[in-house]
Parts: sequence; C-alpha cells; structure tokens
Amino acid sequence: MTAHPTGSGASGSPTAPGEPAAGSLLVDGIGTLVTNDPGLGDGALGEIADAALVVEDGRVAWAGPRTRAPAADTRVDAAGRCVMPGFVDSHSHIVFAGDRSREFEARMSGRPYEAGGIRTTVAAVRAAADAELAATAAALLAEARAQGTTTLEVKSGYGLSVADEERCLRVAAALTEETTFLGAHVVPAEYAEDPAGYVDLVTGPMLAACAPHARWIDVFCERGAFDADQARAVLRAGRARGLGVRVHGNQLGPGPGVRVAVEEGAASVDHCTHLTREDVAALADAASDGPGTVATLLPGVDFSTRQPYPDVRALLDAGAVVALAGDCNPGTCFTTSMAFCVALAVREMRMTPAEALWAATAGGARALRRTDVGHLGVGARADLVLLAAPNPVYLAYRPGVPLVAAVWKDGGLVSGRP
Repeated sequence: MTAHPTGSGASGSPTAPGEPAAGSLLVDGIGTLVTNDPGLGDGALGEIADAALVVEDGRVAWAGPRTRAPAADTRVDAAGRCVMPGFVDSHSHIVFAGDRSREFEARMSGRPYEAGGIRTTVAAVRAAADAELAATAAALLAEARAQGTTTLEVKSGYGLSVADEERCLRVAAALTEETTFLGAHVVPAEYAEDPAGYVDLVTGPMLAACAPHARWIDVFCERGAFDADQARAVLRAGRARGLGVRVHGNQLGPGPGVRVAVEEGAASVDHCTHLTREDVAALADAASDGPGTVATLLPGVDFSTRQPYPDVRALLDAGAVVALAGDCNPGTCFTTSMAFCVALAVREMRMTPAEALWAATAGGARALRRTDVGHLGVGARADLVLLAAPNPVYLAYRPGVPLVAAVWKDGGLVSGRP
C-alpha cells in the first residue's frame, strides 16, 4: 500500500506511527469497507464494495463508492483490501503483576477454575511498583492495538485495598478513558471473616479514592465473590458518585448477576455463560427499552477455562444486544486478540461472521455507551483497521493468522506501515 499526495503518481513517505495525518486523508481502493452504518452500505455491517473513505481532523468526513470520493490532501491506496472500524474491547484487566501460567497448566490438567485464583494476582500487584504495573499494561495495550483494538476498557480489581486500587486506576487512566473501578472483584484474604466490612470499605473510602480516576464501577456477582444484595450496594454507591455501572455475572453458574444488572440499569453484564430463559427475556426486554443492558460475551475465557460457551443464538433470537470482548487477564484469558475472539464466536458459538464482527465493534461501543466509536459513519472517530484480506470474513476464515496490516486511531497511524 502506498501513500502519496492526491493527484500524484509518485509514492510519498507514509505518516509516522502515532502522528496524525496532516490535513485530510483519503483511503482509496478499499475492496470492502465495513461502516456498521446500514444507511451507507449493505446489510447490518453497512458494507461498501470498491470504496473510499475521507478522514479530516481525526473524524470520518466521507465514506462511499471510490468513484465518488472527494479529493484530499493525502491519499492511501488500500489495494483492494478491507477497511473496518477498530475493535472496541469493552472488558479487560491489563493492570496486573505476576504470572499464573502454572494455574493454567493445572486447569488444563483437570482442576476447575474458581474465583479465588484472583487472590494470587492481588498478592503480586500489592508487591509491585507503579512502574512495573504501568509497563505491563502499556505493553499489553500496544499488543492489542497492533491487532486492531482502538478502544479498550481497563478495570482495576487486583489491588483490593484503598491504596492499591487507587494506583491501579491511575495507571489505567494514563492509557484509556474507559476505566472501571472493580474493588468488588473478590473479598481479599484479610476480610475473609468480614465480607460485610469489605463491602463497606469498597463503597466508602475505596470508592472515594478511586472515583476520580474511573468512568465505571463493576462488581463480580457470583458464587465465591458477591451476592445480589452486596452487588446492589456497590453499584448504587458508584452511581451516587457519578459512575456508570457494569456487572460480571453468570460466569460460573446460574445466578442473580443478569437480574441485578438489568434492574440496576447496568450498561453491560459480562460473561453470561449460564443463562436461564428468564435471564434471556430480561436482556431482550432491556434492549427494547432505551440503551438497555448489553450481554457482553467473553469467548476467550470459556475457551481458556473449558467452560461451555454462552447460548448466543437464544440471546440474538430474543432480540438482546450482544457484544464480544477479550477479557485479557493473567488467570482465565491471557490474550489481547479480538480477532481470535471473533473466530471463536463464529466457530464455537455459531455466530455468523457479520454478527461476530458487529458485536466486536459496534456491540462493544454499545456496551460502553459510546456513539463515536465502533462504526465509520460520518462524524465517527477515524479509528480504522486495514486487513490483509479482501473482506472481514477472513477474521474467522483464517483463525490465528495476523491479518491486521495497519491501524489508525483518531486518524493517526498507530500500528503497521501503510
């Protein structure tokens, strides 16, 4: 792919990584442009064949057929390849220290996963310096970005003390605007005999310290973590401090997580591995009433823990909104590849390629209640992914193959060389 001034046949120097394009940018010669805007193209993905896209001031200024493209200051030739929105990964835990590969090995040898494994990482985080936490998180963010993720939510949850949760969120806030306070991840060892006291800590001093660095509050509503009443207390305290609410729920078995999420107006309930008919109906009803609660599925976790996959067809057939996210963490899903999660969703959960890609882009944006990412309609952030493939089906068709050729965020090249 070459970059050169519009109207010039000579190749020019491509924009340096991380440097916004000077003036307007025309991405031309696109084999398939995925806009996620049905008003612009065909199907739910709003696909346009033989397309072009114009970026100006970090936003999409125009998208349509190549033959109608306006002129721009700089041109990039996609050479028949696919351009799509950057992945919106709405669930990650990349601020951590330590290693849990032996836990993974034991689980693959037959030991079931339980939420208590989180405490191993808590001990490592408490012993780590800020610089170590920041370096690990920054490396994982760069890894994710090179694989097409342009929006990444990052949670705390491995500190579980006022000071450690606050510093984890400071690290996260330096990397992304989508930060989530997850002090209610599990009850730490020092509060094992006083879980009510820990909830008081989370909803009091810990929340006060962490809220300035967070957009969201989350709770793990699950056996071995927090029950429905405790989860409600956490969510309501966060909302009172101006935070949006999210829930981990129904991962390890049927439980109250989905019900709590919907009733509390959570933007998303994540995992949803074990759902009852009532859970599915509640999520579908939520989708029909305002922004609703998105069912965010994490197929990489189910793959890595050998759990059953969620019944995504029941959710989609009922009318629920589904997102896909990566859940990169050291214990149950140590991957930053959203393309891998898309491939799992298609092959193991029986989503269509279009459903999976929408869920990993526009669905993730819905889970974060964002309208500026996850699509390439006019006015959207120019978060673009160039695939080394003619269409997005290749994400599932060629699993495990590095197909991301270049990534732009806000119109600036952040990975790859066009």
